Amino acid sequence: MKKLKDEKELIKKAIQLGMSYAEKRGVAKFEATDSASEKVEYVYRLFVHDKIIQALPEDQVSQKSMQHKLAIWASKQVKK
Repeated sequence: MKKLKDEKELIKKAIQLGMSYAEKRGVAKFEATDSASEKVEYVYRLFVHDKIIQALPEDQVSQKSMQHKLAIWASKQVKK
C-alpha cells in the first residue's frame, strides 16, 4: 500500500466529512472524547455499509488500511 501525498490531512478530512455524514443521517453523535481511531473505524464501517466505499477483505482490515481507504475516498471528494 503506497502512502498518498498529504495522507494525514486527507484522513482528517475524511473523518470530518464522515462524521458530518453520520450525524446528518442520524446514525451517530460523536463526542469530543472519542478517539481518532474510533472515528476512523466507525466512518469506515458506515461507508462500507452504505456502499460508499468498497470493503477490504476481512483479514486485511486494520487501522492503517482503514485510514488509507478513507484517505483515498477523501482525495476524490476534494477534486469534486
